[in-house]
Amino acid sequence: MKAGAVTAEFDRAASGYDRLVGANPGYHRDLRTSARRLGAAPGAGVRVLDLGCGTGASTAALAAVLPGAAVIGVDASAGMLAAARAKPWPDRVRFVRARAEDLTPRDIGGPVDAVFAAYLLRNCPDPDTALAAMRALLRPGGRLALHEYSVADSAAARAVWTLVSWGVIIPLGRLVTGRADLYRYLWRSVVEFDGLARLRERVRAAGFADVRAHPLPGWQRGITHTLTARAPGGRGGA
Repeated sequence: MKAGAVTAEFDRAASGYDRLVGANPGYHRDLRTSARRLGAAPGAGVRVLDLGCGTGASTAALAAVLPGAAVIGVDASAGMLAAARAKPWPDRVRFVRARAEDLTPRDIGGPVDAVFAAYLLRNCPDPDTALAAMRALLRPGGRLALHEYSVADSAAARAVWTLVSWGVIIPLGRLVTGRADLYRYLWRSVVEFDGLARLRERVRAAGFADVRAHPLPGWQRGITHTLTARAPGGRGGA
């Protein structure tokens, strides 16, 4: 599925997306866990970019974990952003429509202290270009956290992901939205995406330091991971 078609499918799925992710045990808890692992400092003056924010679940996690920080949610899907903007938010949260690869510091008022990207990188046509954009958006020493599926290094993880996808996610997606194209694509995109070792190499090649992978608990252990890293320079914190 090409990038434009993926965005269009997210547009169509936006109205029912929150119901689907809400049926996933631990979905919101795991986002908050990865938001804490981001390592950004809470408080006024800290700016955090939520790339691929969708309907705002990851934005809400960041706003909860980082009280006082300004959170900028970015997504390419107009439908997803409309669903996100319809929710109540504090003044320190705002949204921008853009592709991650095209975003520049000028578009968001300058470099940010941290970048959070949940379930985004494998949906980018060129993950290396997306990572280079993330690096360019960060101030020296800024923090990166990828909250992402990765099953290529584990036959057991691939089997569990395939079972859950075809047994639960795809049928439920069809029931809620009337279509299954997006959810079949999501299954395939995870199976075909980098293993953790390759993903760590990719992030290092983009110029990041202190690249580390952390497991998440529950049924997604070995399937969903937090990968954290730091832009070079600065003092190593946000």
